[in-house]
Amino acid sequence: MIKGLHHISMKCNTEEEINKVKDFYINVLGLTIIREWSDGFMIDTGNGFIEVFTNANGEHRLGSIRHFALLTDDVDSIAARVKEAGYEVFLEPKDKVIDSNPAYPIRMAFCFGPLGEQIEFFCERRNYV
Repeated sequence: MIKGLHHISMKCNTEEEINKVKDFYINVLGLTIIREWSDGFMIDTGNGFIEVFTNANGEHRLGSIRHFALLTDDVDSIAARVKEAGYEVFLEPKDKVIDSNPAYPIRMAFCFGPLGEQIEFFCERRNYV
């Protein structure tokens, strides 16, 4: 049986890319590395992991994953930190009610990460202050 999402994996092509990824997720977003190995590391998001590795030069290819969302209690502050670090926030923080039954009020923002990955910062409005 599926218990939940364990990790998302991202491949870096160069040492420069992996260092940029590490800086973004650790220093900008404030996440923690929980495991390292010779060609990568694993980051704890609080309820799942991001696996980052480099094992060969190659080109980035777009896959089926459109974006991934990181749960936060302050969308605005994290979006500001991302912009201060020089990354593009292509959807500024905004409130939205997802048309569902029941309606799902959220606050969200989107940015591009160091590898061009799309990252959503997500907060349920009932928890948003």
